[in-house]
Amino acid sequence: MAVPEPDVRLAQEKEEESEEESEILEESPCGRWQKRREQVNQGNMPGIQSTFLAMDTEEGVEVVWNELLFTDKKAFKAHEEKIKTMFEQLVLVDHPNIVKLHKYWLDVKDLKARVIFITEYVSSGSLKQFLKKTKKNHKAMNARAWKRWCTQILSALSFLHSCDPPIIHGNLTSDTIFIQHNGLIKIGSVWHRVFANAIPDDLRSPIRIEREEIRNLHFFPPEYGQKADETAVDIFSFGMCALEMAVLEIQTNGDTRVSEEAIMRARHSLDDPNMREFILSCLTLNPEKRPTANNLLFHRVLFEVHSLKLLAAHCFINNQYLMPENVVEEKIKELDLNMVMAEIRREGQPGAQWRPHTLPRALSQPPEDPQKAKTPTPEPFDVETRKVVQMQCNMELNEDKTQWHLTLLLILEDKLHRQLSYDLLPTDNSKDLAMELVHYGFIHEDDCEKLANFLENAFHKYRSPPL
Repeated sequence: MAVPEPDVRLAQEKEEESEEESEILEESPCGRWQKRREQVNQGNMPGIQSTFLAMDTEEGVEVVWNELLFTDKKAFKAHEEKIKTMFEQLVLVDHPNIVKLHKYWLDVKDLKARVIFITEYVSSGSLKQFLKKTKKNHKAMNARAWKRWCTQILSALSFLHSCDPPIIHGNLTSDTIFIQHNGLIKIGSVWHRVFANAIPDDLRSPIRIEREEIRNLHFFPPEYGQKADETAVDIFSFGMCALEMAVLEIQTNGDTRVSEEAIMRARHSLDDPNMREFILSCLTLNPEKRPTANNLLFHRVLFEVHSLKLLAAHCFINNQYLMPENVVEEKIKELDLNMVMAEIRREGQPGAQWRPHTLPRALSQPPEDPQKAKTPTPEPFDVETRKVVQMQCNMELNEDKTQWHLTLLLILEDKLHRQLSYDLLPTDNSKDLAMELVHYGFIHEDDCEKLANFLENAFHKYRSPPL
């Protein structure tokens, strides 16, 4: 009998192993979720004893099957309603930068009880893993990437902290932040602190203590565990994550725990004064002096608009109804290319001047010969392929009560939130506005009629005089 070649035998073993991992062990009561044998590691997810890869048979995507085990069935039954309420609240947490909790159910049998919940599967790895790979090839983090990551993390924290009551993450580290291949940040383990606070003492045995990870102790502020959780806890943890992202790694010199000296060296290595001030404000020892997540989103290191651009934008928006559509092109044609449009004067130093010839080529090119000019081709816009699943709008009169301001929130089928605002003109109607949104690629053409009807009802509701 012929013996298989080593490579063939190895391939056969891998195939058999893959088949075993794909074996379905259990199904959800509704049959939608199918638990596989393969276990997954989504980073440091305290409180969860078992995490398995599962299949969402409706969407055709992989998800994570999480199991929280309770050995005292009697105590569990006494607090069952409280646990249900807690999970109902977590299912409602929906943000593009937060790992989604899709569904949960209880499984109470014999002497034990389980809470099973399905979460989004993030396959790309944690922030810590990404930083280690980056450090091998680069000496410093790209500033634009750092800003993009910080903005996404703060957006998630701002959302959690604005809930009523505020949701404290309480375990934000580079192990519980994930990066997808497209650069999208996802925060995991949001439910951990909610578990620890909501589940009574006699049921807390399954919940691992989050500070048992010695290597992550530096992510937690001095007041942690000594007083009731507040949003400032997450801000300190974010500041440490931002520092680690900026320097790629906080050196530990072989120690299992990151020392204060290592953190100080990382701080002093930051060259950008705005970045340093931003991070240090988060790491302030007094929690009352730490900024909020929303305030940090508008910090100058993340949110900066050139003052001249801002002034021009305000002027243009406030007066756009007086201007023709081609006002920019017409004005540029009239400009003297050597005229100084703006100037910065510095005492004892050379200043800076802006002239029209520094405008982008597409805006500053000379007019074509009318005889040679062809029929202009309109600029193509991206076509929106996603459907709108939810619409909300609000209308308010401006300060002098002469014009309505419309704010429109569209939630697309991939959970993207798109917020649009517009100052309504007396001649505007709902159908034309909806057609414009299709033309500029904001909505799918199939949603045009639905949005027009929605706007028409909103106009009638807000503009109609009260009875």
